[in-house]
Amino acid sequence: MWQFLKSRIFLYNLLGAVAVFIIVFWLGSSALNSYTKHGETVTVPDLSGMTFEKAKQVLSDRNLEVAISDSSFNEKKPKLAVLEQNPITNSKVKEGRTIYVTVNATIPPQVKMPDLTDNSLKQAQMILEGIGLNVGLLIYKPDLAQNVVLDWMCKGLHIEIGDIIKKGSTIDLILGDGLGITEVEVPNLIGNTLREARFILDASSLNLGAVMTDNTIVGDESNGVIYKQNPAPGDVDNKLNLGEAIDVYVTMDPSKHQTPPNETQ
Repeated sequence: MWQFLKSRIFLYNLLGAVAVFIIVFWLGSSALNSYTKHGETVTVPDLSGMTFEKAKQVLSDRNLEVAISDSSFNEKKPKLAVLEQNPITNSKVKEGRTIYVTVNATIPPQVKMPDLTDNSLKQAQMILEGIGLNVGLLIYKPDLAQNVVLDWMCKGLHIEIGDIIKKGSTIDLILGDGLGITEVEVPNLIGNTLREARFILDASSLNLGAVMTDNTIVGDESNGVIYKQNPAPGDVDNKLNLGEAIDVYVTMDPSKHQTPPNETQ
């Protein structure tokens, strides 16, 4: 055996086998590199804003493919314009790679108008943006509820709750200014108990202001009788905005609350 291993025939066969292995390995590597284009990459261009056909042409010039993976809607972009792409711009990919794009829909999707009544401005914005609607003008009207939605419009017209509108539409919100300018006449509280006056003020959407009692009031002041108020019911500007207050003077002395109002000023 040792003599055979040292013979020229064995050495020739061994060298031949090694040479064949090297040749086969080299041919296989070359074929694989050629098939996969090893080391050759293409830079992905920016397709944003291009029409799908334009993007297809640009990618074709770089030996890349394109396919639509999704659609969205942006009223500021042309129909079928590329909105997003994957892989992103300037990525390095191999030739023949497919670039997936999201394009602008040709027909805007539609949504139902939600009920925004009594929602705050922030809540209304979140609701609208959540379903793909935009917040437009903020129109303030007199109301005691500040930044609370009173009504809404689209292109100058009120949209009923549940009406179908295009996604991406702009909704103008009508909000309360927190002030209110609705005026009511100053009620005459003189001669009424403080308890009765509270009911009268509630009915007029007014508030009870400061309560000044004299030395005749001991303990519960609710049964005290109002003998003076500010503003007085006979003032020239006999109007108050909703929510404003009236200060009152209360006594248990009959001689005071029987005094005519014009003599208590």
